[in-house]
Amino acid sequence: MTARPAYDAVLLAGFGGPESPDDVMPFLRNVTRGRGVPEERLVEVSHHYLALGGVSPINEQNRALRVALEAELRRRGVDLPVLWGNRNWGPFLSDVVADAAGRGLTRLLGLATSAYSSYSGCRQYREDFGGALLAGGLVGTVVLDKVRPYYDRPGFLAPVADATVEAVRELLGDGVTAGEIEVVFTTHSIPTVMADSSGSAELGDHGSGGAYVAQHLAACRAVMDRLGRELGTTPSWQLAYQSRSGPPSVPWLEPDINDVITGLSGRRAVVAVPIGFISDHVEVVWDLDHEARDTAAAAGLRWVRVRTSGTDPRFVAALGDLVQARLDPAAGPVDAGAAGPVRPDFCPVGCCVGRVRRPTTAAQDSAVDWTDLDVTDDQLAASGIRGTRPRTATAPDVGTDGDRRPDPAGVAR
Repeated sequence: MTARPAYDAVLLAGFGGPESPDDVMPFLRNVTRGRGVPEERLVEVSHHYLALGGVSPINEQNRALRVALEAELRRRGVDLPVLWGNRNWGPFLSDVVADAAGRGLTRLLGLATSAYSSYSGCRQYREDFGGALLAGGLVGTVVLDKVRPYYDRPGFLAPVADATVEAVRELLGDGVTAGEIEVVFTTHSIPTVMADSSGSAELGDHGSGGAYVAQHLAACRAVMDRLGRELGTTPSWQLAYQSRSGPPSVPWLEPDINDVITGLSGRRAVVAVPIGFISDHVEVVWDLDHEARDTAAAAGLRWVRVRTSGTDPRFVAALGDLVQARLDPAAGPVDAGAAGPVRPDFCPVGCCVGRVRRPTTAAQDSAVDWTDLDVTDDQLAASGIRGTRPRTATAPDVGTDGDRRPDPAGVAR
């Protein structure tokens, strides 16, 4: 088995977003390339960005998270640079990885800005990493591992729970009873087939909703348990979905939050909790703060949207814990999470497999994803890529722009 390496940099891996009005359409085309999304749909989504000045909040939020995490590690005596690269817009991951290698930073620990297990939220980042190594000719030179999903970390959930308790307490203080409040947790809808195959069969994840839905429900329960303990009452709650972008013929996770709002009966207020997102990017500030808020107003409901974890010091510290545990394997694993079982450091066999096999890193069977590619087993081992390749298989569909493939689960961040 390949020994776990030490790391000399953390790579914060993001979705990316436009930074000017001129960036909006090229960015959306990057996100949807190869998906057959009609141009008119891209124009429709572009209006969300243009209404916000043509700038997605996500890049500035990731810059702030990068700085905060680097400072947190330094506070712990860990002198480790935190780099930042994106899947769909500059700085692109492949460029950042190539630049890091040129600076002698060849053992990188990836940290995705997604807390849950799914193809687009976890495996696709591992594909981005594999694609970056392939595009830069860095297989055998650079190690690029990944921090496990962190939906269960108390530091991720505590800021969300605080904000939810605060919102419900305020409503109760205004004379709204617990029975008149609906807490609606939201996350990005994804195709049901992607949800069902999220996680790994080895861990018992596959089935209706897969690890993606199970992890979200576990996180929701942790927040509501905290609310019940603090307030002595528990309003009705449910998990809803938002930001669907696929064709109507393809089943995606439901219900949509707007349908939930219009279908409520006997309620006076909705508390929206974007549990599926780590920061207030476009899918939060537009889809919730504009569209869902307007739906609530039309239904005569009071609307409260709670904040995401962002750069809350507890969340940053939780990420620091995960990084530090990987830097010092002798320290053992991070303690059990607040929601659900702890995921392994390296994704298990067959985790979140997509429709097409592409080269990955950071899984127990990643070597299989490099079958029929022009790299040697020694190169894979030198890059910390685990598993064994079969001798003969169909070549995966891989280009040289590994971090610029379409994202199947959304067109706005």
